[in-house]
Amino acid sequence: MSDENQQSAPISHEEIFRSHEGGKLSMVSRSPLVTRRDLSIAYTPGVAEVSRAVAADPVLANTHTWAGRLVAVVSDGSAVLGLGDIGPAASLPVMEGKAALFKTFADLDSIPIVLATQDVEEIVRTVKLLRPSFGAVNLEDISAPRCFEIEARLIEELDVPVMHDDQHGTAVVVLAALLNAAQVVGKDLAGLKVVIAGAGAAGIAITEILLAQGIADVVLMDSRGIVSRERDDLNSIKAGYAARTNPRGLIGGPKDALEGADVFVGVSGGTVPEEHLTELAPEAIVFALANPDPEIMPDVAAKYASVVATGRSDFPNQINNVLAFPGIFRGALDAGARRITPVMKLAAAQAIAAIAAADGLRPDHIVPSALDPRVAPAVAEAVAACARAEATV
Repeated sequence: MSDENQQSAPISHEEIFRSHEGGKLSMVSRSPLVTRRDLSIAYTPGVAEVSRAVAADPVLANTHTWAGRLVAVVSDGSAVLGLGDIGPAASLPVMEGKAALFKTFADLDSIPIVLATQDVEEIVRTVKLLRPSFGAVNLEDISAPRCFEIEARLIEELDVPVMHDDQHGTAVVVLAALLNAAQVVGKDLAGLKVVIAGAGAAGIAITEILLAQGIADVVLMDSRGIVSRERDDLNSIKAGYAARTNPRGLIGGPKDALEGADVFVGVSGGTVPEEHLTELAPEAIVFALANPDPEIMPDVAAKYASVVATGRSDFPNQINNVLAFPGIFRGALDAGARRITPVMKLAAAQAIAAIAAADGLRPDHIVPSALDPRVAPAVAEAVAACARAEATV
C-alpha cells in the first residue's frame, strides 16, 4: 500500500494502542556479547581501561561513550500537544515518539526524561546533575513563561546544545515555509506585514526568528489583543516584544491586526472568524497551525489567501517540527557546538526551504514532506557548517 493510501486509511483505537504497548523504544547493544572475549572487552576487565582514560581526559567521553550522540528529551508534561498540563507520566508516550524521530531521521540516540516537578529551579538543577550522561538537551512540552527561563538558564549553565523544540523547531519551519510562500505570491520578504496569533512558546520564537530574518513589521497578539506599548497588563517577556514589534503602533483585536496584513500565523489554539479574513491584503499567506483544529480551516482560508499551511498531515503544506529538530541537533553535535545559535536556526530554515524549492514551488508545495529523507542531512550540514564558521565549538 502506498504512503498516500496508508495516510487516507482510517486508524483504529486498537491499532494505536497496540503500537504503543510496551513502549516505542528499546536499547540495542552495539558491541557483540557472544564469547568470553567479547564480555571481557565490553565489560570487565577491559572497560576499566576506558574508564581510566576518561577519568584522565573527560573529553574522551564524547567519543568512547554514547554521550556524544545522545540527546536528553526533557519534559514536565505541562504543555503537551493540544492536551495541556497532563503530567509527566502521560507525556512519556509523546517523548518516546520524539526519541524515535531523532533516531529515524538523524540517527541520534535519545532518552526521554519526564520530571515530576514544574519548579524551574528543580528542573534546571536536575538536568545539570544529569549532564554527564548526554551530549544535548531537547526541552519539550514545557509551558510558557517557565520554558523561556528554563531554556535560557540551561543554555548558560551547560556546555552542550540546548533547544526548546516547541519554540525553535516550529519557528524554523515557519520561516522556511514563509521564505517559499513569499516567492509563490511574488512579495518581498522584508516588506511583509505579519500577524502572529499566540504569544506563548511558539509565537515568541516565531516572532524572534522573523525579526532576525529582517522582517520588521511583525504584530504579535495574545488572548487580550495586540501586544502593544500602550498595554499595562503585559508580563516582562511580552513587554519586551511590545518594544520590538508592531512598528505601526496598532491597538485592538484580531480584526485590527489583520487589516492589510500579508501573513497570518496562528499558534494560539483559538479561532479566527471568517469575516476577519476579509481584512487581509491581496495574495495573502495563512499558516493556521493549531492542532488538531486549525484557527481557520484550509478551505475557508483559501477563499482569502493564495497560500495556506497547517500543522496537520492530511492537508498540503504541513508545518512539522520534524523537518527541523533532528537535523539541527545532528549538525550541532557533528560540529561539537556548545550552543544552537540564531544564525544556525536561520541556516536550518534556508536548508529546508531550498529542498522544497528544488522540487518546484506551488501554492500547495512550500515545504518538503515530513518524511523526506533529504531534509535532516541537509539541515545538519548547514547547521554544522554554520557552527564551525561561528567558532562556537
